[in-house]
Amino acid sequence: MQTSRPSYGSEGQSDGSLGEPVITVNVPPKQIDDPLTSPSAATEDQAVRDLDDAAGGPRWPSLAGMILSFLGFGVAAYLTYEHYTGSKSLSCPAGSANGAINCLKVTTSVYSVQYGIPVAVLGLVFFAVMLALQSPWAWRSDLRWLKVSRIAWCVIGIASALKLVYDELFEIHAICLWCTSVHILTLAIFVVTLFGTLSWSAHRYAAYELDES
Repeated sequence: MQTSRPSYGSEGQSDGSLGEPVITVNVPPKQIDDPLTSPSAATEDQAVRDLDDAAGGPRWPSLAGMILSFLGFGVAAYLTYEHYTGSKSLSCPAGSANGAINCLKVTTSVYSVQYGIPVAVLGLVFFAVMLALQSPWAWRSDLRWLKVSRIAWCVIGIASALKLVYDELFEIHAICLWCTSVHILTLAIFVVTLFGTLSWSAHRYAAYELDES
């Protein structure tokens, strides 16, 4: 910004009156960083987004875990219904009485009840709890006991599945396809939980390193 200089007479006056010299000051326009276009602002925003993504962790463990748990809950609910209706409408290849695949033989055997509770009901409880442990909130939580509970619950499911497989192969001498699907889903949940936990740990470590830098 530049101010105009008034004219002075021979006595250093302007229009017959005393005046003070006018100092001309050139002020360059102030450079204001645009928060949307400034390189430093863009870099900072990207760093914040990277930190948020690292802290948030991957979404696939929760998504896959909930889908598998929901499928398992559906199968367990079906087997629970069949148990209390005498498996009269159980849809499964029966084969011969001594065939290797015979769902009815398995679901009506003495091994279909453990500690006075139907195995199907135990499966229903297992997948209901697993649905809660696989929720996005549970995966994002920093509660250590929640992380340990999720892995421990998976181990309990795997141990139960192995016990039931043993009963089918060496005690009942028949295989139930519905039960086998439950065992496969339980194993899949264990694998997803294991690798999901490792993936979340890696992301939390990356977030910590980014925050420290």
